[in-house]
Amino acid sequence: MLDLKYRSILGMALPLMASTLIQSIVLITDSSFLSRYDTIAFDAVGNGGLIYITCFMALVGLSDGAQILMARRIGENKENRLARIFGTTLFANAITSIALILLIMFVIPNIITSCAKNQEIATGQIDYLNIRAFGLLFAVVSLTINAYLMAIGKTTIVFISAIFIAISNIGLDYLLIFGTDTITPMGLKGASLASTMSDGIGMVFLLIALALSKHQKLFTELTYNSDSLKELIRIGSPIVLQGVVALFTWTIFFTWIEQIGEYELTISQTIRSLYFLAFVPVWGFGATTKTYISQYLGKGYLTQVKTIIKRIQLLSLVFLFIFFHGAILYPEQLISLINPNELYMKDSVEVLKFTTGAVALYSIGSIFFQTINGSGNTRVTFYIELIAVFIYIISAYLLIKVFEVRIFWVWSVEYIYFISIGLLSVIYLKKFKWQKIKV
Repeated sequence: MLDLKYRSILGMALPLMASTLIQSIVLITDSSFLSRYDTIAFDAVGNGGLIYITCFMALVGLSDGAQILMARRIGENKENRLARIFGTTLFANAITSIALILLIMFVIPNIITSCAKNQEIATGQIDYLNIRAFGLLFAVVSLTINAYLMAIGKTTIVFISAIFIAISNIGLDYLLIFGTDTITPMGLKGASLASTMSDGIGMVFLLIALALSKHQKLFTELTYNSDSLKELIRIGSPIVLQGVVALFTWTIFFTWIEQIGEYELTISQTIRSLYFLAFVPVWGFGATTKTYISQYLGKGYLTQVKTIIKRIQLLSLVFLFIFFHGAILYPEQLISLINPNELYMKDSVEVLKFTTGAVALYSIGSIFFQTINGSGNTRVTFYIELIAVFIYIISAYLLIKVFEVRIFWVWSVEYIYFISIGLLSVIYLKKFKWQKIKV
């Protein structure tokens, strides 16, 4: 059982943040290499990556559901049920990944071609996705193992696997994008292949680490259970819809920006790459919140929930400043890491500074949101997400299509979205009885 000391909270959150930081460094490295290789490739991989992440979120949602279920069973002293939740999650993720790969290969290319203003960017997106789609197969295993490790609070292995992925990705990126005397430069296809191969390396590491640990009994007790599948679908499917809806909305947002022009898209892709640096503490403490809330509610310790929320919010703000202070203090240097082209610098700096406040609001509001998820009320968080993205997409449409404001004001939609998520979550936590839901 996890305790409420700041040291214990950090003990779980730090490896997750380190893992996310490494993934952010990989993303920044990808963007940096591609912007120096070709601007069209940079924009194409940015938009194609959003489509991939949207599909990836379906697997993340099921794995988050498994994390909540396993953490709750630990709180209820029912650890004997973990193996069947684990096995059922593997099965559900495998079926989902196959369906998503077929969607990416045979449906999405037509949608990209019909929506894109620049067909060269559209072709690049399709080429990227045709390779990147197979990373979903590796994610089936990796995300399920990560869910188990986060549920029991053992996040160091997640961190080490991220290191393996990062080192392999950065090395393969350079070799495959730019080529060598013996390797033909592959550009964006090289970036896609490097990321997919690195996902495979990370999966192999997790399998070996789990097989050699005291948790290897998961493999010997592995089983599929229809009741566990029903539980997983009940808890996980709203999280799947949350993630898919949110990322799909962001994909629409970037598609509309691409329709404004290549200049605006390049600026926005630069901001998107740096955004993931800001999300290091947000996602790390969000995952920590789900495990803490689920375990404590499983024990019936309702009075400690407020303490959990306040302490994690404080830590989230502190670490947001640590990871993202450069957006205010030295934005030019941060942006130069992604795209050193002076043509985009002035507007990129303005947008980056402007959006920092929105991320700060989200670092607080997301803890309220993840508290609801950790309680098992995932259907409620889906409704909150749905309302927030509806407000977001209407606002984006008005700003981009109707009023045709410059790119700086287009990004004000981030404030609208993050405030909506936080405010709706607080209203639910204050007005409804959510602490005793059965999971």
